[in-house]
Amino acid sequence: MRFVMTVILLFGAAMAARAGNDSARQDNIVIEKLQGDVTVRHGVTEGWTQVAVGDVLRPDDSMKTGKKGTALLLVQKGTGDTMKSRKLTLPSEVILDISDVRELSQEELMLKLTMEKVRASSYEWKRDEMRIPNASVVHGQDQSRSALPGENDLQTGEFLLNGTHVLFDNGFYSTCALKVMELFRLYPPLGLKFENRLMMADALAKANLRSEALTHYAELSRADGLSPQQQGVVNGRITQLKK
Repeated sequence: MRFVMTVILLFGAAMAARAGNDSARQDNIVIEKLQGDVTVRHGVTEGWTQVAVGDVLRPDDSMKTGKKGTALLLVQKGTGDTMKSRKLTLPSEVILDISDVRELSQEELMLKLTMEKVRASSYEWKRDEMRIPNASVVHGQDQSRSALPGENDLQTGEFLLNGTHVLFDNGFYSTCALKVMELFRLYPPLGLKFENRLMMADALAKANLRSEALTHYAELSRADGLSPQQQGVVNGRITQLKK
């Protein structure tokens, strides 16, 4: 645990320095279009409230779309003459943390990746101490759900995972990979699905973390129950990455 605390302190100091360097740069994300049930949460302790066209989203906000809800966001990054704009569409049944709609430097990505590994190791230790079984397959409801922290019904996890698809499709590979890792830790059943694990490895590869991506592809290739087609997909990714 002493090692864990040391890593946490170092990570916090590095992130504080990074925040200071980035303080002059402000990115704006504005709601341009809405349809159906779309809500926002200002920080994890707040409830979900309705939003309106023209609202400016803050980094600690999260957006949620319902079964028939969609939203179009205008993402403006940079300052002055270097300001760049792009559109980002949220489909239905998505939760997207606005803090993830950004690109990370390789240094920041590696720091956050290390921190997520520490959290995962610490969480597995706690699960073992509580004698919570770690199921290898999903059959019906996950019996360990009540032991997981926070707002951890599986539907919430699936909505958040849908949000990672939005990140991936819009080129935010670093934050996509980190978010998927976090979701696997908090919602273990999500990490048992081939498509989810493949997307995480793909995001790592596209974020130029070849070694990390190869590790996850290799682990996935050894997973039980892969179909010949799935095995071929993973082997193809490994071959392509090694070129």
